[in-house]
Amino acid sequence: MKVASYIQTAIHVLEAGAGYRFVRLAAVLAGFIGLLGYFDVHCYHNFATPEAMDTAQLARNIADGKGYTTSFIRPFSVFLVQRHNEEIHQNNPASADADFARIRGPHPDIVNPPVYPVVLAGLLKVLPFKYDVGQGRYPPEFAIALLNQFFLIATVLLTFYLGRRMFDVLVGWLASLLVLGCEPLWEFSVSGLSTNFLLLIFLAIILCVVFIEEKSRLYRQPSGTMFVAALTLGLLAGFGTLTRYSFGWIIIPVTVFLILFTGKRGMGHALAAVAGFGLMVTPWVLRNIVVCGEPFGVAGYLVAEQTQPFPDFSLEQQLHPTIANIFILDNYIHKLLSNLRPIVVNDLSKLGGSWAGMLFLTGLLMSFRGFAARRMRYFLMLCLATFMVVEAVGRTALSDLTPDINSENLIILLVPMILIYAVVFFLQFAGGTHSRGGFMVNFLEKQTVPVGQLRYVVAGFFTIIACLPLIYTLLGPKVSPFVYPPYYPPDIQKVSSWMKEDELIMSDVPWAVAWYGHHQCIWLTGDAQEQFYALNDYLRPVQAIFLTAETMDGKMFTGMHGTTPGTWTRFSLDLLANNLIPQNFPLLHVAPSGIVPSGLFLTDHERWTAAAPAIAP
Repeated sequence: MKVASYIQTAIHVLEAGAGYRFVRLAAVLAGFIGLLGYFDVHCYHNFATPEAMDTAQLARNIADGKGYTTSFIRPFSVFLVQRHNEEIHQNNPASADADFARIRGPHPDIVNPPVYPVVLAGLLKVLPFKYDVGQGRYPPEFAIALLNQFFLIATVLLTFYLGRRMFDVLVGWLASLLVLGCEPLWEFSVSGLSTNFLLLIFLAIILCVVFIEEKSRLYRQPSGTMFVAALTLGLLAGFGTLTRYSFGWIIIPVTVFLILFTGKRGMGHALAAVAGFGLMVTPWVLRNIVVCGEPFGVAGYLVAEQTQPFPDFSLEQQLHPTIANIFILDNYIHKLLSNLRPIVVNDLSKLGGSWAGMLFLTGLLMSFRGFAARRMRYFLMLCLATFMVVEAVGRTALSDLTPDINSENLIILLVPMILIYAVVFFLQFAGGTHSRGGFMVNFLEKQTVPVGQLRYVVAGFFTIIACLPLIYTLLGPKVSPFVYPPYYPPDIQKVSSWMKEDELIMSDVPWAVAWYGHHQCIWLTGDAQEQFYALNDYLRPVQAIFLTAETMDGKMFTGMHGTTPGTWTRFSLDLLANNLIPQNFPLLHVAPSGIVPSGLFLTDHERWTAAAPAIAP
């Protein structure tokens, strides 16, 4: 009898007691692990973006004890570091032969903010990796993907918490399921980019804003608590800036919100947030000024890319750029207007990763009785407007290489909150009730079918429809682990293994050579003549050049007839079509195509087992 009683009690606990929550949580967790495993088996691929490889190789250098140095060298970074050091030592004749460009040894990174590389460095330091590609997954990349998928789990949980806190449990569940089924967030999780990590920081900012908004409506605001919360908000914004520089513009919506919605002390709260922001960012800004004389290094100039003087990546490839061309206001106005149109026409309709984002735009017109729902909606609108302008002005050729999955996509950070408001709008007309946010009685409550049952059916149908992009991805063909063209890691590791540690490679995919080849590599200079020789003859000799489909897949007609002889496109076409190398060019040996099938490898002497004849200039 006692055994039967224990069994009955246990069943009751599982069905109606505390065990019910545990079983439900275990089921959700098992479902997520199953989804995670299937996605990684079916849809995982190696890094496809230059930013991901750049950040990863920087993290590995940090983990290896090389400091904040990069193996991916940009000619423009060489220019900034050299100019700064020459200005410091201009009155010291003894330093004439010094390495002002800091290119003969480890080169300081002045492109990437520090937080995300340090996070990855911790992962690479803790887990022992063999950096061999083989024919499948690159182990450290897969570990980075798993880390970002952990951040995705945390994002789902925070979305549930925010939806429940601002509205109710049903909103929390539906919004978190939509975030879990958001196909772009899964793509970002295997991209190696900092987006999933930055999304957590943004949600932490949202939580802080919600807390401040709640306290601001009290009859007697706790002034000390409010100032501490505002300071924390600024620190979080600064922390996000040190994860991605463009995110720093979040300080504008933060300060506007604090001024408008935190009472008489709103200006003081805004100043506290700005102070926290400055405290977080200033030490790193000072480091950059010491290294290169610029507060944000190369990143501070990248806004000039895709303007008329600097198409594509030409600014970063310039060894001696004309700085005056960077500061032309008309170029930025034209860039803003040109890039805003595709954001308004295309990106706004895909805010939530699917058509569900359109419900958010429609829901902006809803009238909420709750103060929190209304005020947070205004904050999201401020963030959306700010991110749209920042994306338009800050767009570079990175967005052309990988249009949707890139580090310049800031609007993706709004997805959890957008989906929360989209769910609210859906439930307005599909059977949801709510106590805080201000839902109205809806039509399902007037139907003869039991409201509770129909509500869950409609909610489930809504979730499936919203998650169709991810479902199609999961049901599609299995993804190749290699992102080729242009990246074929086995060949990159092969040509890098032919080089000594102190020898310099030049390439059109230097981020891939630095990451997969674990070798110092400089980007192709602005041309194959004057700037190349300025680097090779006066700063550091180049012992090899590795060209891939990134350069050689250009259009044949325009490459032969529409380019000047000094371009690298013309250089590669002359070599491939006519076996011609410019006169006096220092690299005369070309690896046979069968040895490096994915690219063109030139070097100063034969470095491979099979003999390859030199090509006469």
